[in-house]
Amino acid sequence: MTQSCPPELIRKSLIDDAKARLKKYDVGTKYSHLSSGKYSVLVPLLVKEGKLHLLFTLRSEKLKRSPGEVCFPGGKCEPTDANDVATALRESQEENDILLTPVVGFIDHNFQALPNPDEVKSVFLVPLEYFLHPHVYHQELTLYGINHCFDYTNPEDGVTYSITGITAKFSLFVALIILGKKPTFEVEFNLSDLISSSEESFLRLHKLEKNKL
Repeated sequence: MTQSCPPELIRKSLIDDAKARLKKYDVGTKYSHLSSGKYSVLVPLLVKEGKLHLLFTLRSEKLKRSPGEVCFPGGKCEPTDANDVATALRESQEENDILLTPVVGFIDHNFQALPNPDEVKSVFLVPLEYFLHPHVYHQELTLYGINHCFDYTNPEDGVTYSITGITAKFSLFVALIILGKKPTFEVEFNLSDLISSSEESFLRLHKLEKNKL
């Protein structure tokens, strides 16, 4: 008779493996000199029911910038922030009352969000694998490349959320790194050389934005 692995060991194994894979793609402050107005976001991962999930926020309709859009918690760097990690953690706590150690973006599986209603309308989870094998997906070709559009229906409340733009791109990239599987759709990255191709994509986007100024 085989014994099932304790949930805590499964969580630890998933997180340790994810951290090891993410570490290979950590560029640190390599590109921090490219922009004077710096913003940081936290890409929060947690283990639920034996699988990695990403945590997203739906921005409040009260906000002037991007109201009602799905995004990761984050915002503009303040002079008092020591670095990008500090910015992401500060903004996350202000918006959702997230408290965690600044190592990687992993939060406890028992985490309960307490959204700031002035900034966040709701908080929800999406399985990381959904960004490689989505149920509802389409893409648009833009000046900036492929705009990935994921529609996800939250089983807890039946609400369908649209995840697009840079939030979708971050989600896809994290899924590619951690899960190491091919997606069911076309991507702009070279899957056999994610590091170089992702950096080229970032620099291309930065150049386009700079030329608009």
